Amino acid sequence: MSETSFEQMLEESLKTIHTGEVVTGTVIDVKPEEIVLNIGYKADGIITRNEYTNTPNADLTTMVKVGDELSAKILKVNDGEGQVQLSYRRMKNERVSKELEEAFENQTVLRAQVSQVLKGGLGVIVDDTRVFIPASLVSDIYEKDLSRYEGKEVEFLITEFNPKKRRIIGDCKTLLIAKKEAAQKELFAKLEVGSVVTGKIKNITDFGIFVDLGGADGLVHISEMSWGRLESPKKNFTVGQTVTAYVKEIHDTKIALSMKFPDQNPWKNAAEKYAVDTVVEGTVVRMADFGAFVELEPGIDALLHVSQIAKERIGKPSDVLKIGQKITAKIVDFNSEDKKISLSMKVLLADKEENEDVAPVDIDAVAAATAEAPVEEAPAEAAPAEETNE
Repeated sequence: MSETSFEQMLEESLKTIHTGEVVTGTVIDVKPEEIVLNIGYKADGIITRNEYTNTPNADLTTMVKVGDELSAKILKVNDGEGQVQLSYRRMKNERVSKELEEAFENQTVLRAQVSQVLKGGLGVIVDDTRVFIPASLVSDIYEKDLSRYEGKEVEFLITEFNPKKRRIIGDCKTLLIAKKEAAQKELFAKLEVGSVVTGKIKNITDFGIFVDLGGADGLVHISEMSWGRLESPKKNFTVGQTVTAYVKEIHDTKIALSMKFPDQNPWKNAAEKYAVDTVVEGTVVRMADFGAFVELEPGIDALLHVSQIAKERIGKPSDVLKIGQKITAKIVDFNSEDKKISLSMKVLLADKEENEDVAPVDIDAVAAATAEAPVEEAPAEAAPAEETNE
């Protein structure tokens, strides 16, 4: 029986390896540009910087430490210097590529951070593998500027997978549409006319504001924004502002909102505040040839007819009044059914002049005069004539 040398015994105890195989080993040395692994073979495994990461000029001592366990793919069993050439990056890329392929086949939802905002879309990195999301598939609405996605995480599906052509396409749009449809269904299931809702302003136009209710948008028309008068929604609201309103109407998927809550209606107590003969103050807010409209309070306007502005004849209200002017007048008519109030400055002027024509009575002077006047005695009654008996 021949004796086996120690070297032969040692070599036989070590495993055999093959190119393309994935091996696992322990880090026994780290330099800025390479990692040395003990892979249980007669030679150590070497991972160069380029085979560990895509980051240029990376310092491997900041990424790996002695004692770490790593898996890598064998590129060469003998690199010419008696060492095994390994690649951690390629092994990882193949694993990630397989995961992406499975995600593509199963339509699995993936999540990754946007690493690049490109002219035609977004670039995201999934474990060092680049996925491109075209601009048309980033959102369910058109977005000209994609810079807001820089550094943010996005959810997407893989809609095209071709690693040979290095073409992996992602899609956020399909997920967003599906989420909105589910949210819309949930919203309309609990929404009804009269419901009070809160949402953020999504868009502002000249005719109203669109409010995101979380599943659908509701429109607050300019006529439903306030009991008072609004010149322009853009002057009173901002995008992103939170507002509260109530559902006025629902037509299919269209929601009409109102911020004119019935309990805040200024006409509720108007009959008491603006009874006929009440003197009021108001602001001229608009004019017509037949008269001026005066705001008594937000939501309540009254008509000052041209014939009721002054005693003398006036051609048109703008001859003596101007927008924004404060005036005092008397209420001469109140119609609660039609919500109409009529004013008169002329009557108020006439009342004032009538009061000035009546001389005031000086009570003190009358009292003094009464005290100084002599008191006349009442004449004595004549004695009855004696009867004479003739």
